[in-house]
Amino acid sequence: MKLSVFQPVQLRHANRLINHGPTVLVTSAHGGSQNVMAAAWSMPVEFEPPRIAIVIDKTTFTRELVEKSGVFGICIPGAAAVDLTYSAGRTSGRDHNKVKSLHIPVVAGPVTGVPLIEQDCSAWLECRHIPEKHTEDAYDTCFAEVVNAAADPAVFSGGRWQFNDGNKALHTIHHLGGGVFSSSGSCIQGKLLL
Repeated sequence: MKLSVFQPVQLRHANRLINHGPTVLVTSAHGGSQNVMAAAWSMPVEFEPPRIAIVIDKTTFTRELVEKSGVFGICIPGAAAVDLTYSAGRTSGRDHNKVKSLHIPVVAGPVTGVPLIEQDCSAWLECRHIPEKHTEDAYDTCFAEVVNAAADPAVFSGGRWQFNDGNKALHTIHHLGGGVFSSSGSCIQGKLLL
């Protein structure tokens, strides 16, 4: 694994990394196996400590690794990673090691050790799975506490997204269905009307 070049994100700002609904890559590892999958449904659910909800189908290899290890990563791909994201979402990790077959360089999460993707990604979050026994048998939604977060300062700094023409390759992507994605546009500053 290579060393991270991302800058730490204060945990009080970690929820801002996913509150605008980007498609994400979920990374997991356990017992020598590792996996990556795409997920379109993730969101913050609490501020402090930062907690998130994400849909990871209970029949997937990723879910199996998450439940065994108790940890996972959420990597936020930029527009430059649209093909990787689509490919990671269309194949199963049970069939082959997607990290290796897709030639994805990963860094080890400093807190959990989970593999994290920085190439063509704008940010990542290290998460500890929160087992919810009453929901795990019936639902695909997982809950987790964010224990560490980092971002590429070219696109996220000062606790905020900084989308502009100079960092379009890192603009987050949003799945519209059928392999079609849109990317985030420029930021617009709102003005208080009161």
